[in-house]
Amino acid sequence: MPPPPQPALPDELLEEIFLRLPPDEPACLVRASLASKSWFALLTGASFRGLYREFHGAPPMLGFIYCCPPDSTPEEEDSLPHFKATAKFGACIPTVEDWRGWHRDYTAWDCRHGRVLFANKNVLPMPIVVWDPMTGRRRLLYPPEDYDSSGAAVLCNVTGCDHRACHMGPFQVVFIGMYNTEDSTVAYAHVSLPEVVHWSEPCTLDLAADDAFMVDRPPVFIQGVLYFMLAYDDYGGDDSDDKTAILKYDLGSNCLSLIDAPPVKTGLVDGVVIMATEDGGLGFGHVDGLTLNLWARHMGSNGVVSWAQRRLINLGTLLPIQNPKEKHRLIGSVDGGDIIFVTTDLYIYEINLKTLRWKEIWKREKCHALFPYLSFYNPPARVNLADAAH
Repeated sequence: MPPPPQPALPDELLEEIFLRLPPDEPACLVRASLASKSWFALLTGASFRGLYREFHGAPPMLGFIYCCPPDSTPEEEDSLPHFKATAKFGACIPTVEDWRGWHRDYTAWDCRHGRVLFANKNVLPMPIVVWDPMTGRRRLLYPPEDYDSSGAAVLCNVTGCDHRACHMGPFQVVFIGMYNTEDSTVAYAHVSLPEVVHWSEPCTLDLAADDAFMVDRPPVFIQGVLYFMLAYDDYGGDDSDDKTAILKYDLGSNCLSLIDAPPVKTGLVDGVVIMATEDGGLGFGHVDGLTLNLWARHMGSNGVVSWAQRRLINLGTLLPIQNPKEKHRLIGSVDGGDIIFVTTDLYIYEINLKTLRWKEIWKREKCHALFPYLSFYNPPARVNLADAAH
């Protein structure tokens, strides 16, 4: 005689159980949603997704986008578009067959609010692609004009969005271009709403230098302000001779301004990142030998904003570095999370600056920049690649 059927658990109790599934392992939610129709309806409902995000707070890192050094040759196993999962998350990655023109010449410029921005500097007019790894959707646009140097950032454009799992709403692109003349370099900022294929009239800033250019490093977004890394060529023929600065663009006031980098010695462009600190300020980090130097920008008692050295960390005693003479570089950070990424002689490590806990995330030395992909898994947002271009 079969045992009597067990009574079903109420939805309130099921919610309490499912809320505790780890967000950095979305496969747990997927498997649970496949158990029954009632569980699927519960886990994919807007109410549970909102509770889940609220319960866990900051979105987890499901993977990252990486850029190879300009002088390196991509390996055959490198996926398009250079996405590496750190959890059991299957990104909807387009292939060459899925979208014409997608190839290895595309370089990541930004990854934010569930979207990735790529550009191909080898083609004129330069194509820019905004890609959503969760859904596979892609949007192609072109800059307002061709500049000598350029960079861009992608942002969610939904008022009141918490940016923890935004994928379906409108977005905007902030494009920064530079013209170099014999006497100076002028920076231009354009804001795009791709849904209406329109670029704003640019605001401009004369940088009072004739040798400035954009550095391929992840931009930082803090309280409505974007920060981009700049460098000034010291005409030494080597990136290690370049000096750094920070270009600030305020979306609210549509204004560009220039911020001096911390007073560090030259020759550190290749190991420098700008970052958003946990308290909502602007940070700056660089590696000199085996020493990780961290700076923060603060308002002084005299009302003047300046850089203050925040911390020194000995990477030689923190990480299992095999060859201390090798060059170690910072290649990215998590906005507001006090987490940075450093590449050593063999591995790429993630370091929590509060706890100094670290973990190896990839066995690779040659990585130029790393963009963390942060999002809660959102199953209803996923689409077929056949529909991804629409």
